[in-house]
Amino acid sequence: MDRTELEKYIRNNYGTEPDHPWIKHPNYGVFRHSSNKKWFAVIMDVPKVKLGLQGEEVLQVVNFKCDPILIGLLLGEKGFFPAYHMSKTSWITVALDGSVADDKMKLLLDMSFEATAPKTHKK
Repeated sequence: MDRTELEKYIRNNYGTEPDHPWIKHPNYGVFRHSSNKKWFAVIMDVPKVKLGLQGEEVLQVVNFKCDPILIGLLLGEKGFFPAYHMSKTSWITVALDGSVADDKMKLLLDMSFEATAPKTHKK
């Protein structure tokens, strides 16, 4: 899944558009819940070297909120990196270069959306 496909999937399934909060990085897109404004996905262009990869090229990535145990498992797989500019214990960075299966990307997105959703309180 690439950036365009992911953004389209988010729009169609979650009904939200990205906002671009950083003047210095106008291509960075943040997807938020409309009710509590919490982030559930952040799409960025990151130099490969910042992710521990060789080369000066830029890689499009997305950050998802993720269970810490799952993060530990995923970091051993191709296309997964410690969270870039987020808490490394509760976020993970995923490459948008086709190295991660679409189904896995969608599952992580769903999990991130649920993890950041407004909490419902029982009376």
